[in-house]
Amino acid sequence: MSKKTLVFGASLKPSRYSNFAIARLLAHDYEVVAYGMKQGRVSSVEIDDELIAYKNIHTVTLYLNPSRQVAYYEYLVALNPNRVIFNPGTENPEFYQILEANNIAYEVACTLVLLTTNQY
Repeated sequence: MSKKTLVFGASLKPSRYSNFAIARLLAHDYEVVAYGMKQGRVSSVEIDDELIAYKNIHTVTLYLNPSRQVAYYEYLVALNPNRVIFNPGTENPEFYQILEANNIAYEVACTLVLLTTNQY
């Protein structure tokens, strides 16, 4: 399916929203890759703990607070995604400006809600 998604800030903890997002994206037949602080597996998705130059990323869905995002600006922009979703708690006006300057769309939204309402 199109819209290959990078879940950035993925967690192995089942109670975390990033973990739910992986499961819901898979349930909606999206191709999912994930980056987190700890390597492991959520469903069929391997969480990478090293930055990988993923190809053909349509959407980056962020689960990382704004102060921690700064270290990843260049990396995320270099992936050249079609859009970045800022989930609740990840809102970052500084990063919005960087994305705009690089012609990358962004949404301040909840991935889980977008999926549930067929707006993803």
